[in-house]
Amino acid sequence: MTAPRPSAEAARSPPQDVPRAMLWMLASGLLFTGLNALLRTLAQQLDPFVAQFLRYAAGLLVMLPFILRAGLAAYRPKGMGGQLWRGAVHTAGLVLWFIAVPHVPLAEMVALGFTTPLFIMLGAVLILRETLVPARWAAALVGFAGVLVVVSPGLGGGGNPYALVMLASAPLFAASFLITKALTRRDSPAVIVAWQAIGVTMFTLPMALYAWTWPTPLQWALFLATGVLGSAGHFCLTRGYSLADISATQPVKFLELIWASLMGFAVWGDVPTHTTLLGGAVIFAATTWIARREARARARA
Repeated sequence: MTAPRPSAEAARSPPQDVPRAMLWMLASGLLFTGLNALLRTLAQQLDPFVAQFLRYAAGLLVMLPFILRAGLAAYRPKGMGGQLWRGAVHTAGLVLWFIAVPHVPLAEMVALGFTTPLFIMLGAVLILRETLVPARWAAALVGFAGVLVVVSPGLGGGGNPYALVMLASAPLFAASFLITKALTRRDSPAVIVAWQAIGVTMFTLPMALYAWTWPTPLQWALFLATGVLGSAGHFCLTRGYSLADISATQPVKFLELIWASLMGFAVWGDVPTHTTLLGGAVIFAATTWIARREARARARA
């Protein structure tokens, strides 16, 4: 991770570069897959409020050397209000997600989490006034259909109330990412990631103190790993948002299901089912198609 660029450069609106933006989103998806695997384990061992605080406190600790090396002035945001709003909204989504994640089966968690890109694309059109590109929506909907193919065998009708809690976190995360996109117009990715860590750590501290239990040495080490993965993932995501319309990057989000399946096989020996392979093929096809289409459109521009 590099120090933030000079303020004049950060203030410029970069040209659209959808293929590079999708590559940054691809990297963020790989990092977030590892992050979510660790967080689900830790949230089952510690109070959810403690887990969410320590995850972002570790992220802030990871960012601290970069902040000190570049100087505090280099990380001063151009609009403190936007950074605090982003931290508050993201914290609200995290509270719901961490409460639900120990109680929601993995298949349902994947399905519910993939509603976030659809909320993001809708908000990008209604709030950020991005151009509605039918091909991007088609790719996103086909990718979501692929997700449903994968998770449909595990979805039951038991009416798990925690599934509704997790679903409620999706529009909050979408709102947080939309704020992130707006912030990229005036602040560098490094500044945005640093202030997300500061904001969420600050907002989650009172809840963590109320339910505090001391982690074991192994849990401390795992939280430090979540700080590295989370900060790197959010940097890649923010970098992607700074290069192109947020709606253009969302079909790549569905590839995280493939990464999760591969991780499950490599780490826990979970053999992918036929529906996993079929849904993964659908997701891959949709993402590849929109990536090639965007690349051709940029070449013609």
